[in-house]
Amino acid sequence: MPPLTSALLSRSTTGSSTRVSAAAAAAISRPAADAAPSSSPPPSRPIPRPRPSPASPFASGLAGRLFSGHRAAARSASSATAVFERRFASAATRNTYDEILTGLGRPGGGEEFGKYYSLPALSDPRIDRLPYSIRILLESAIRNCDDFQVTGKDVEKILDWENSAPKQVEIPFKPARVLLQDFTGVPAVVDLACMRDAMSKLGSDPNKINPLVPVDLVIDHSVQVDVARSQNAVQANMELEFHRNKERFGFLKWGSSAFRNMLVVPPGSGIVHQVNLEYLARVVFNNGGILYPDSVVGTDSHTTMIDGLGVAGWGVGGIEAEAAMLGQPMSMVLPGVVGFKLSGKLRNGVTATDLVLTVTQMLRKHGVVGKFVEFYGQGMSELSLADRATIANMSPEYGATMGFFPVDAKTLDYLKLTGRSDNTVAMVESYLRANKMFVDHNQVEAERVYSSYLELNLEEVEPCLSGPKRPHDRVTLKNMKSDWLSCLDNDVGFKGFAVPKESQGKVAEFSFHGTPAKIKHGDVVIAAITSCTNTSNPNVMLGAALVAKKACELGLEVKPWIKTSLAPGSGVVKKYLDKSGLQKYLDQLGFHIVGYGCTTCIGNSGELDESVSAAISENDIVAAAVLSGNRNFEGRVHPLTRANYLASPPLVVAYALAGTVNIDFEKEPIGISKDGKEVYFRDVWPSTEEIAEVVKSSVLPDMFKSTYEAITKGNPMWNELSVSASTLYPWDPSSTYIHEPPYFKDMTMTPPGPRPVKDAYCLLNFGDSITTDHISPAGSINPESPAAKYLKERGVERKDFNSYGSRRGNDEIMARGTFANIRLVNKFLNGEVGPKTIHVPSGEKLAVFDAAMKYKNEGHDTIILAGAEYGSGSSRDWAAKGPMLQGVKAVIAKSFERIHRSNLAGMGIIPLCFKAGEDADTLGLTGHERYTIHLPTNVSDIKPGQDVTVTTDTGKSFTCTLRFDTEV
Repeated sequence: MPPLTSALLSRSTTGSSTRVSAAAAAAISRPAADAAPSSSPPPSRPIPRPRPSPASPFASGLAGRLFSGHRAAARSASSATAVFERRFASAATRNTYDEILTGLGRPGGGEEFGKYYSLPALSDPRIDRLPYSIRILLESAIRNCDDFQVTGKDVEKILDWENSAPKQVEIPFKPARVLLQDFTGVPAVVDLACMRDAMSKLGSDPNKINPLVPVDLVIDHSVQVDVARSQNAVQANMELEFHRNKERFGFLKWGSSAFRNMLVVPPGSGIVHQVNLEYLARVVFNNGGILYPDSVVGTDSHTTMIDGLGVAGWGVGGIEAEAAMLGQPMSMVLPGVVGFKLSGKLRNGVTATDLVLTVTQMLRKHGVVGKFVEFYGQGMSELSLADRATIANMSPEYGATMGFFPVDAKTLDYLKLTGRSDNTVAMVESYLRANKMFVDHNQVEAERVYSSYLELNLEEVEPCLSGPKRPHDRVTLKNMKSDWLSCLDNDVGFKGFAVPKESQGKVAEFSFHGTPAKIKHGDVVIAAITSCTNTSNPNVMLGAALVAKKACELGLEVKPWIKTSLAPGSGVVKKYLDKSGLQKYLDQLGFHIVGYGCTTCIGNSGELDESVSAAISENDIVAAAVLSGNRNFEGRVHPLTRANYLASPPLVVAYALAGTVNIDFEKEPIGISKDGKEVYFRDVWPSTEEIAEVVKSSVLPDMFKSTYEAITKGNPMWNELSVSASTLYPWDPSSTYIHEPPYFKDMTMTPPGPRPVKDAYCLLNFGDSITTDHISPAGSINPESPAAKYLKERGVERKDFNSYGSRRGNDEIMARGTFANIRLVNKFLNGEVGPKTIHVPSGEKLAVFDAAMKYKNEGHDTIILAGAEYGSGSSRDWAAKGPMLQGVKAVIAKSFERIHRSNLAGMGIIPLCFKAGEDADTLGLTGHERYTIHLPTNVSDIKPGQDVTVTTDTGKSFTCTLRFDTEV
């Protein structure tokens, strides 16, 4: 397509018709990428933000061609180009709703803040019944309504949400900004750099490739806990981080200057979601005098944390994020909204973590996939902003697109606390009140309508954990011991380890640095206060510090072989821990600060001591990790911790002291005091009042101001990085971190034609809950894996392998790391666990990558069979890119996670769902068959949710649902 403009065509030619055809075109076309691998900050913030360049139809179209993503249409080259160019050239410059553009005055008079598109000026009674989260979608559609990308029909669908949402209608949405972290941000910037090369090769200006909305990239996922229990841990871990990631960091630093409208926050600044909450979030934008609500999509599932601040945000795949950066509206189904009423107040000693684990379990049971959850009620006013952010953060774990808390007085207090200017806070309040987006708990509000309703009395929440393998498997603290013992007994599964009765009391003795030691099933070997979920919350962080203080005063210690760590989400945490005088007690127990970033929660937990590792491995011990994170899937936290429990920071300290999860805190002591007395959990647990008093005296606005004034100044190691000034990236073919991907190689101006999936072999046969961690692990690279072999061949020593997450800028390694999780369960292997499969024609057992390459070299397509919730977990675009590079053409599953399914379609992999009540087992499919997928050969005949027939060479035939739609 000569100017490669397909990405924007569907709105120009089909109006409000369904936006599906590009995904369909991608799935039945084989782009060049199929080649196999070779065997505006707030005005008060001092961040320079260049104004975006005008939208380039060439650049936007290139994004559509690259990922064949949303809203693209398959058209003939000549007619499509002509239509697009005419429409783009004549697109209305005047917004359809300019008549409701209204000035917003200041509370005390004087010059107005700016102008805004006034919802009350529509005089439509339906607005008062809309959930607050839907009002944000409505305002965005009105403000962007040009009858080109966004039409009046789209606005009407949102206005009529009460009637249109149940019909699963699609709407366009243009977020105000995009948020990236470095694991997912590196491949996004790699793709942008590769687009620039393509623009140059195809004879156009590569500088047209630039983000058109503000993009913030926070480098936070690269730090590992290599050094722990040391005062020097932060510096030592950062030095190792830069040693391993110098190439990646240099590449990102290049991107920060090469691309307009992109801010890169240097390493060591904090966790992306906490930095977003405390600093980057605008809540209300003032862009050239036009006011509008802040909204954000991010390449991390936990972007939802910002919903606690009243900013609509959720995680998307890197593919969707890149399209949004380049100005394409996101296509989404107008969601249902679950109203979650909160009443009462948390009891003494109950934490926000306990609350969120309870909420997660409730919402998982209710079923909220693809929906918004909106919290309301008087109980909401009892929750601090940090508590709300904790709940919003876990939206991916309960399955919602977002868990939204509208802005109220608590939000404004938090903005003041975190150093936002008085003028900014006044503008936020004035705008949101004027536009019916502010909650005033002192006033009687009009009743809003929700798709369904839930209610929780906060007084009923109990202390709890979740585990040992999934975030929504909540266990009350009082039942923890009995639940643990049942897990030892149960068959292998989400709640079972199948340890024989006679082996459950096994004691493995070893020597730890010359000291006799022993370890049993359930003993804690990792205790980590970590992750965005909880380190942003002063109540639970200072609560943990108070537990440490009480324990130290009683003379308790943590066993030296337990790897303890504290990884705050921002430098503010250190400031208030120091101000409170409590950091020294955490240090005394071994919870020294190890870095400011995302660590244990994503598998960057570092190595265990060799003696501990050997004791676990040689004796088949079910060792435990207790962490204040949000994810505990198998193989994620550490390869040797088979039991992983999510808990509040104070509970992490308590379990570290106890040294085991096999304990009843009500009846059994956690240790012996210095005077020989038994110490119980209740002896070290602080009251709610104690915590509140320390928070009030220790968490101060100046801490946020001083921390974030210096955030863009970087650190000496970052500032010393020397990078190219070229607008085209100088690819280094010998680099094992940054590699030019194959997506555009041999690309022509005309799209490839359709290609069916015929006689495909099954590469893998899965059961339920295959996560993106199973598909594309972020953790350590196994020394026996295909990726390790690739690195060794290029002279990389094992100590420098780093992690898969850190090497996401290299497609060669990521393709080899696809399906490389050591806990992968593939039905072909009859119970054997690991990243291998059977090459069906030969019967050979091979590493998954090697089998995939064997199929490709033989000229065979492959598919994947799966159960329910395929692709749940982190929004990881490599979980779609990797299978595509391995030659996978389709995934047939019982159900998919939303973001992953979108990524599959974007990468040209067909997502198909078995019909209700059917799966591979009920249909008698073994995976040894060859599969033909009977898609229409004409792209225009492909419809969302249509039936597709699949046949096998054994004579079986079954019908699946084609999932190119956003949500059915």
